[in-house]
Amino acid sequence: MLNSGSCLTNTMNERYEPDDLKEALRVLKAGGIILYPTDTVWGIGCDATNEEAVQRIYSLKRRSDSKAMLVLVDAPGRLQAYVPEIPATAQTLLEHTEGEDARPLTIIYPDARNLAPSLLAEDGSIGIRITEEHFTKALCAGLKKPVVSTSANLSGEPAAGIFTDICSEIRDGVDYICRYRRNDRTCRKPSAVIKVNADNTFTIIRK
Repeated sequence: MLNSGSCLTNTMNERYEPDDLKEALRVLKAGGIILYPTDTVWGIGCDATNEEAVQRIYSLKRRSDSKAMLVLVDAPGRLQAYVPEIPATAQTLLEHTEGEDARPLTIIYPDARNLAPSLLAEDGSIGIRITEEHFTKALCAGLKKPVVSTSANLSGEPAAGIFTDICSEIRDGVDYICRYRRNDRTCRKPSAVIKVNADNTFTIIRK
């Protein structure tokens, strides 16, 4: 049994092992892909600046690379490296969704940069979510880059809310499966998604 000295606790009193985080980071830094629990559903992740790793995820999911994938960052200060200007509307939305108990919100920003090209939508936009969940926050902070977050399912299939929902093809296709939250039976929903334009107009993609 793990003792309190070998674990870290998140806001839901769950624990992750530092060695689990360390191995996930090792794989990401080496250009691999991982299966991990996000602040919403289970996801497939990689270094969001690594085009080869991103293409592996598209292939694993049997998904067209014309369908952009979102990324996670650990803090608002990371945004400027990937979004040259943050529209005022996006800033307001972020201010109203701060805190560990807030509903996760993915904002689609215009004119993304410094990311794997195939992550971007045809109009050059990218969906970014600032994660407040401890494991994913530590993952992004340790990598010092955004982490791809796409649902752990084959294209057209339902998102995997819990680990046992993930099909064997996805499990067998990644380089590392995180141990954290495998036994969690709490079914979490995908984030809300809002697209913000440079002129400060916005569109609600998913409530």
